[in-house]
Amino acid sequence: MYSVVRRILFPASSTSRLLRRMTLARFSFPLLLLRLNVFSPSLHANVPPSRKLAVSASLSSMNSAALEEASCSKGHRWKPMCLYFTQGKCTKMDEKVHLEKFNHNLSMDLQPNAFDQNNLRPQNMDYLLVLDLEGKIEILEFPVVMIEAKTLKFIDLFHRFVRPTGMNDQRVAQYVEGKYGKFGVDRVWHDTAIPFRDVLEEFETWMTNHQLWKKGMGASLNHAAFVTCGNWDLKTKVPQQCKVSKIRTPSYFMEWINLKDIYLNFYHRRATGMMTMMRELDIRLSGSHHLGIDDTINIARVLQRLLVDGAYFQITARRSPSNLSNVEFLFKNRI
Repeated sequence: MYSVVRRILFPASSTSRLLRRMTLARFSFPLLLLRLNVFSPSLHANVPPSRKLAVSASLSSMNSAALEEASCSKGHRWKPMCLYFTQGKCTKMDEKVHLEKFNHNLSMDLQPNAFDQNNLRPQNMDYLLVLDLEGKIEILEFPVVMIEAKTLKFIDLFHRFVRPTGMNDQRVAQYVEGKYGKFGVDRVWHDTAIPFRDVLEEFETWMTNHQLWKKGMGASLNHAAFVTCGNWDLKTKVPQQCKVSKIRTPSYFMEWINLKDIYLNFYHRRATGMMTMMRELDIRLSGSHHLGIDDTINIARVLQRLLVDGAYFQITARRSPSNLSNVEFLFKNRI
């Protein structure tokens, strides 16, 4: 089939042969770069550490960015997040080319101005913390987007890549390559990932700075709640990871809001996941599905839409502090 197409597009004249070589060279060079694996540390052996980080960041999510730019409206050109920036390790903030290629302002993807807010209902919580973990064996990514419930405004982001502690380096490398290699961000993960115990310490500092939580205040957050797309993240994965990391499951993970249950009870239709909700609400996918930071942003956009349409957010699941496997589901109609 390929040979037939080549003969149609490139007939056997000398001029056509020249055009064919030029065209094939044009498309082969980027593919060659990918085949050489531009994220290999050996290809950057003579580059200073700070430059190493920046080069990898500049190549992350390139295919996703191209697709998004083609489908975006003229008013706002979508750009992938700089994942070094979300980790607090971007070294190219003063370079124009990098800033033009990558987003360093998450509020661009979560603008509430385009929504009609006349149907907004008063909420019992001031802030909603959208959480979407990645990693089935051990947690690999821990992103949280903070949304103000009354105004829909994006307030802040917490994002860390998580380094497993229960497997050897070879197994970790295979695990990360299988998860993030397809997105081209495995180098970013290796450069920034820290153990889950350290992630939680930094997250608690972040919550304390936002007055969302304080050690000793009890199980609930302060006028805030976690929002997840399903129960798996907080019902199953966090306790499993805490066991592997040999730490107690934190008190602030004892209750949460399952966005699927809110969706079902408000719209009276069942959605199996984020993609279904986005499709039914006519919300365009932003970024790469199953990249944690992008999924969290997209879930936050669904949450904003539910708030705009008049949905009321309340706790849907609560864990027993004395028996972590005992979870009470509070909605009669639920996923």
